[in-house]
Amino acid sequence: MKKHIFVICAYGKSRFLEECVDSILKQTAKENIIISTATPNELIEGVGKKYQIEIRTHDVSGIGIDWNSGYECADSKYVTLVHQDDVYKEDYQEKILMSMDKNEDSLIAFSNYREIRKDEIVSPNRNIKIKELMLSPLKHANRNRFIRRRILSLGNPICCPSVTYNKSLLNNFAFDMELNTNLDWAAWEKVSKYKGRFIYVSEPLMYHRIHEDSETSNTIENKKRAEEDLLLLKKFWPSPIANFIFHFYKSSEKSNVL
Repeated sequence: MKKHIFVICAYGKSRFLEECVDSILKQTAKENIIISTATPNELIEGVGKKYQIEIRTHDVSGIGIDWNSGYECADSKYVTLVHQDDVYKEDYQEKILMSMDKNEDSLIAFSNYREIRKDEIVSPNRNIKIKELMLSPLKHANRNRFIRRRILSLGNPICCPSVTYNKSLLNNFAFDMELNTNLDWAAWEKVSKYKGRFIYVSEPLMYHRIHEDSETSNTIENKKRAEEDLLLLKKFWPSPIANFIFHFYKSSEKSNVL
């Protein structure tokens, strides 16, 4: 079994896919990368052939199915589920795995991040600064289930593509396929009940791209995210409190719109 695999969840024809692959190849061998897709096409196949990266396909497309298929195809202790539009700094793998190896009970490890908008890396906006503040208690209390659930009860500060999963400890883990946009928040809620650590590396180690074709932007446009935000808040709070928090939380959606 390999120690760590990057699984790129690819779909459609993203003009950013090759840039994503290049950023990963700068820190690991091609044998430690898999492209997982339900929409094989000449662009995805061309990138796979050019860089000699294995492509695995599944029949049905959908965010939950794509993420679960990517997670399952990694025969490794650790797996990072990569979004095809994002870029990783050259020391992402080194620093994330180092933090997990130091703590054998690490459930997930994730880093801070910065955003790419209109092909430029931008300074942290208010939303990112709030997330950094929310996550700061994990620096000293990453094994405390109560604290991490209180953090998650106020929103989702964890950048999904920055996360590396410890498959050896996450038995029977799977994303909720009934959700369209908050699969990651629901996953953290589920994993927060496990015994073990949430490792947070406060240094930005990857760049998350915000663009008009991204799934996050689409789900906000379709009002799906608002519905699921409230659903997740109700996992932590009684309905009246969840509705009160939601009134303030929904304003954060604006930072994901160009």
